[in-house]
Amino acid sequence: MKLFLSLEAGLRRNLAILFVAGLCFWAGLAGLLPNLPLYIETFGANGQQIGLVMACFAVGLLAFRPVMARLTDRRGRKPVLMIGISAIALAPIGYLAVQYLPTTTLDLPNGPVNSAVLLLMLVRAFHGLSIAAFATAYSALIADLAPPGHRGELIGYMSLANPVGMALGPALGGYFQGNFVLAFLSMTAIGGVGLLCVLLSREPDREPSPATEQNLPNKSKKAFWSLIFTPPIRIPALILLLVGLAFGSLVTFVPLYAREAGLAVNIGLVYTMSAIASFAIRLLAGRASDRYGRGRFISLGLLFYSLSMLTLWLADSVPMVLLAGALQGAGGGTLIPIIGALMADRSRPNERGLTFGLCLTGFDVGIALAGPLAGQIADLSSYRTAFGLAGLMTLLGLIIFITASSKDLAHSVRFALGGGRDVYAISLDR
Repeated sequence: MKLFLSLEAGLRRNLAILFVAGLCFWAGLAGLLPNLPLYIETFGANGQQIGLVMACFAVGLLAFRPVMARLTDRRGRKPVLMIGISAIALAPIGYLAVQYLPTTTLDLPNGPVNSAVLLLMLVRAFHGLSIAAFATAYSALIADLAPPGHRGELIGYMSLANPVGMALGPALGGYFQGNFVLAFLSMTAIGGVGLLCVLLSREPDREPSPATEQNLPNKSKKAFWSLIFTPPIRIPALILLLVGLAFGSLVTFVPLYAREAGLAVNIGLVYTMSAIASFAIRLLAGRASDRYGRGRFISLGLLFYSLSMLTLWLADSVPMVLLAGALQGAGGGTLIPIIGALMADRSRPNERGLTFGLCLTGFDVGIALAGPLAGQIADLSSYRTAFGLAGLMTLLGLIIFITASSKDLAHSVRFALGGGRDVYAISLDR
């Protein structure tokens, strides 16, 4: 934490404001989780329909990600931050408004559906705009503000807003459980505080984008999705896809898995263990990656994730389930911020929004696919099998990273395990 003391006072103040904004964002987002499925159920939705409404978040996220990524570079970080935090403030009001609108029962091929459920799907898709905008712009802005030699350290510290917010939000939402009006309006209030913080924040001036780029040539003429296959991005995006499948499986099916296995565990403790481990490791990993290289810590994060899923596969007691939560938190706390630093290393300021957006799309797709794929595996076998296969996928991601993260096998192994230089990194004096 000595880094903050070495920064200019104005920069410290700006970072503190942005941290509070990030805290409000993640708390406002996660604070709806204890109540939203119960609220959807009040409209007569069955389990499948509740799942569809919740999944629409990922649909909106994927739909808005390309637009927000480009807007972050073209119009600046702050306007996109405002869009994202505004979605956090407005979405809860949208959910509440549905109950006051006239509804009817629609006869669809899969059975009757209350029209309110369809309206909730639209609001949920709009809610997906929040992460598409805020997470991309926040990552890009912190990378802009970070001293190049301490980029990983600062990104690690500032990313602590995620686990802290994800822990505080559900705690507040759970306190109001069942009182939907108070629960949802409290999240709107948190979003409003975050919006005020964004308004008070500042972003540095950036030079206009040059006609051509070193790592992503002619990106202005290429389709968003085609750029994901460029060398600096494709492997990080692929491993985030595999991690997203594992993460999505865990957050969706751990409660059902515990019931299937006959484990009397408070599921909230699993997420608490995850948040504690994520918080603790972020204090160390970012700074260490500046000194010892990003590759080693990305490999370590993938190893933690693999161990987490395999621990769930083997779990026959409550302590093992809690250990799996802690390992997952350690994996996410290592992997996500270090990949953010890696993408900052591999991009210039005027292309970071696009680069972060492309890379994080892998994680988005993984989460979107996790529910249907893991659910199908569980229906055919068991939730235990689903977690075992998720562990194999993240282990595959580790193998891919070790062997293909750089321009050839030798460079990849050195980068992933031995602290070798990143051949795709742009000079740190940029």
